[in-house]
Amino acid sequence: MTIDRPGPALPAHRTGDTELVPRRVDHPDAAVLLRAFYDEQVDRYGFAESVDLDPDAYDAPNGVFVVIYQHGEPVGCGACRWFDHADGTVEIKKTYLAPKVRGHGVGRTLLSWLEDQALAWGARYAILETGVRNTAALGLFTSNGYEPVTRYVPGRDPSINRAFAKVLAPTPRPIAEDVRRATVR
Repeated sequence: MTIDRPGPALPAHRTGDTELVPRRVDHPDAAVLLRAFYDEQVDRYGFAESVDLDPDAYDAPNGVFVVIYQHGEPVGCGACRWFDHADGTVEIKKTYLAPKVRGHGVGRTLLSWLEDQALAWGARYAILETGVRNTAALGLFTSNGYEPVTRYVPGRDPSINRAFAKVLAPTPRPIAEDVRRATVR
């Protein structure tokens, strides 16, 4: 069994009977959820991307992985990691909910928490991918402001994968010189 690494931990977040707890991707609860995610993807598409994730990619300062608990039982997970520091882009990955908690707002809570973490790091944009047959995920992402974009992972099959992006924090625009002159006397 792997024990979470000590260090600056992000606080757990509780909403009603749902608790989001940052974990390493090799935590036993994370491993069970990632395996369920993988199995569901294989059932849906006949193949799936590996869930053997590099724990360091999802540890601070590179990212975060979170497990969702209801009544102490792990029921979902998700991750956010830096994709491009230079332009302030993070990638949301491996969002999964057990079937019994879908449709009850847990996905929105998870997505909001991941976006809040990204904003706290100084991110301006979030990107993510999902498959065309995952209608629940497509609905969740588009109803939360994610817009379709050109694929950002080379080699992805556009007939299967859909890429999305969202502006988390608008880039401040410089004040036009004529406006500055008019307001500064």
